Amino acid sequence: MITPDIVSLPRHIAIVMDGNGRWAKKRGMPRLFGHRAGVNAVKEIVEECSRLNIGVLTLYALSTENWIRPKAEIIGLMSILKRYVRLELPMMMRNNVKLTTIGDQSKLPADTRAEIKKTIEATSRNTGLTLNLALNYGARDEMVRAINRLVAAGIQRVDETTVSNYLDTAGLPDPDLFIRTSGEMRLSNFMLWQIAYTELHVTPVLWPDFKIKHLHEAIADFRQRGRRYGGVDSKRST
Repeated sequence: MITPDIVSLPRHIAIVMDGNGRWAKKRGMPRLFGHRAGVNAVKEIVEECSRLNIGVLTLYALSTENWIRPKAEIIGLMSILKRYVRLELPMMMRNNVKLTTIGDQSKLPADTRAEIKKTIEATSRNTGLTLNLALNYGARDEMVRAINRLVAAGIQRVDETTVSNYLDTAGLPDPDLFIRTSGEMRLSNFMLWQIAYTELHVTPVLWPDFKIKHLHEAIADFRQRGRRYGGVDSKRST
């Protein structure tokens, strides 16, 4: 059983929640059935990360590439998202969770954006876990938008800190642990700048089946790593 321990726990966990469609297909159900089931996993993992005193949990909820999916699935995803941020507000308040987002939300339906804004405002003073939803997010798109903001600001010379300050994640620590479910060995255009030295954990478990025990397995794996950042770890000789 993992216990709260800010010394050895990751400060920031980023998760690619993959496998909803395959989970539904295995059961002879439409993809939206899997997305709805995936919300239950979100609830469980958010509450556990809050209990463990994790600083930030970033969930890849909608990528810039997801818009090519069938229109009915996109409409369903927007409905699920709107319902989640509305119905889970009491849970967020109870667990001192602060909601934030990254990505270009201008493409989201107005009613979905409005519901997200309400929950962001309602949780803005919470000081526990930051639940960071990546919505219409793509790392390359994020970098392009950051560059355009730098140009608009008239900044001609930059360093890594400057770039980080113009990304969507400005003010957040880079992820320490990246989890990808469903066994796919890809980064999928997710936080490419921020995960330069992040520890990767890939599990074959499909997202709707991802439970607290799987989160604990990923954290235990993380705790065994020697993080060298290009240097030499005292636990290893190479």
